[in-house]
Amino acid sequence: MKNFLIQLLNTFIPIFVAIDIFVVLPIFISITEEMTNKKRHEVVRESIFTAMIVSLAFIALGEGIFRILGITTDDFKIAGGLVLLVFAILDVVKHGEERRKPTGKMGIVPIGVPLIVGPAVLTTLLVLVDHYGILSTIVSLILNLIIVYLSFKNAEAIMKIFGRGGIAAMSKIMAILLASIAVMMIRIGIQNIIQQHIKI
Repeated sequence: MKNFLIQLLNTFIPIFVAIDIFVVLPIFISITEEMTNKKRHEVVRESIFTAMIVSLAFIALGEGIFRILGITTDDFKIAGGLVLLVFAILDVVKHGEERRKPTGKMGIVPIGVPLIVGPAVLTTLLVLVDHYGILSTIVSLILNLIIVYLSFKNAEAIMKIFGRGGIAAMSKIMAILLASIAVMMIRIGIQNIIQQHIKI
C-alpha cells in the first residue's frame, strides 16, 4: 500500500504539471463566457469524458505502436523528455495561452483535446505507464481530471480568488516543474541505454 501511494504521488504530480490547470482555466473561461450555465455544464462534462477516452486509448495503443516501430521505452523516455522540455520552455518564454489557444469549432474539440489533453499530457502518460505501471498512472489521471472538472465548475470563483496575475505566476512555476521532469526523463533514458551497452 505504501509503495502504491508513493507511485500515485510520483504519477499524479507530472500529470498535474502537464495539464497545467492554471493555463487551461483562463482559456476555458474566455471561450465559454457567452454560454448559458446549462450549456457550459454540458461542455464541461463532454470535455472531461473526451479527455478520459482519448487518454485511455492512447495508453492502450501506445505500447503496440512501440513494438511495431521497434521503439524501446528508453528511446521514448528520451524523446518524450525532449518534447516536454520544449513545451516547458515555450511556456516559460511565451504565454501558455498562446500555445494552447484552441482553434476551430466549439465543443468536445478543442476543450477536451487539445486543451485538457494535449501532446504534453499524452507523452507524460506513456512514460509514466512504463516507469510506474498502468494502475497508478490511470488513478492519477482520473484524480487530475476530477480536479479539472471541479475547476471548470468553479472557474469564475477561482479566478476571482487568485486573479490573472496569480494564475499566470503559478503557470510559470508549473512550466519550470515540467522542464525538471523532462530532464529527469531524458537522464533516466540515457542511463538505462548506457547500462544496457555496458552489460553487452
